[in-house]
Amino acid sequence: MVMTITTPAWARDVTRVAVLTGAGISTASGIPDYRGPDGVWTRDPGAAEAFTYDRFLADASVRARFWRTYHGHPAWDARPNAAHEALARLDRAGIAVRVLTQNIDGLHQLAGLAPRKVLELHGTMRTTRCVGCRARTPTEEVAARATATEPRCPTCGGILKLDTILFGENLDGQVLAQAASIAKASPLFLAVGSSLLVEPAASLCRVAVEHGARLVIVNRDATPYDDLATEVIRADVTEVVPTIVGWLTTP
Repeated sequence: MVMTITTPAWARDVTRVAVLTGAGISTASGIPDYRGPDGVWTRDPGAAEAFTYDRFLADASVRARFWRTYHGHPAWDARPNAAHEALARLDRAGIAVRVLTQNIDGLHQLAGLAPRKVLELHGTMRTTRCVGCRARTPTEEVAARATATEPRCPTCGGILKLDTILFGENLDGQVLAQAASIAKASPLFLAVGSSLLVEPAASLCRVAVEHGARLVIVNRDATPYDDLATEVIRADVTEVVPTIVGWLTTP
């Protein structure tokens, strides 16, 4: 759709906003998405195997492939783009903002949002945890040892895994419950750069709508939740999100 100049009705008199963000908000920062036309799994469907929890635990070669994926990954050098920065600016303007992100890159925090205002639904790549003793280590320290083979826990020798949710793992129940509470309490719910194909994160859109929220979806492609939306915007998120923030902060 073509962006309007005047503030739409759904953006007026808003004091609280929940924002669900997906891979599409970080592609402009140089981080490839997974399911897009040039996505990681579109180009190499077999790569998804390394992101399956059971296979990860059972097969050392899968773990080695997983770690090779993150050795020199673009996310380590990525910087927040205009969309991340706009959401941080919205928070500084006094709007109550909570970001529920499916991303693991930490760019919302780097843009200036306080960690307590960002719920990382699928975890973070910034730290690594031993599946045995549960010791946590900064991932950059681990990744330096992950070249030809998988790294191992220096404390107990156990398997190391990013603090992220792999396929076959359950989301943290407390994090998901907190996200649902935020969705229920937010009169405006933005879904930005997400295919809304991965559950249960995507279902937060329905939770929000069922509790009276106006749902606005900003995504390049159609999503399963478009029919629930007050408005669907198909345009570059780095242009759309700053525009929406402008609407929300205009008296």
